[in-house]
Amino acid sequence: MKASKTLTDNMQSVLVDLVELHLQGKQAHWNVVGKNFRDMHLQLDEIIEDARLFADQMAERMRALHAVPDGRSASVSKGTGLSEFPAGLVSTKDTVEMVVDMLEASVKRMRDVHDQVDEEDPTTADILHGFIEKLEQYAWMVDAENMTPTATVVKPTKK
Repeated sequence: MKASKTLTDNMQSVLVDLVELHLQGKQAHWNVVGKNFRDMHLQLDEIIEDARLFADQMAERMRALHAVPDGRSASVSKGTGLSEFPAGLVSTKDTVEMVVDMLEASVKRMRDVHDQVDEEDPTTADILHGFIEKLEQYAWMVDAENMTPTATVVKPTKK
């Protein structure tokens, strides 16, 4: 099978967001500071590793369909839908919010192109399903760092 221009463009848009997620994740990883630093630092390592793996899988899928992936910095910068992570040190609280936004933006792009991808190539759509599942799980786990519990713990009384 040879990918159409539409399928190629859709896969390319996912690819650049995954490359950017990896790069912005590294920026966050190097510059996060504050409460729960170590946990956030290590969690970013996991996200970065998977973003790199997913980008490679998408690029190799593109090649399998005779499409040409473009991971050059100018192409990534021009094509990504992710916001740029700021320069300098960033608090863990702000890092959590920005990383969740990046993860959700990556997933949104995948969901936006999914139906067109599935129509032409269900195998690539299946690959997107795996990416979406993992990135949504990361978004939930990272977001939990800033959440406030809603339950009140009542300690049992002694008899």
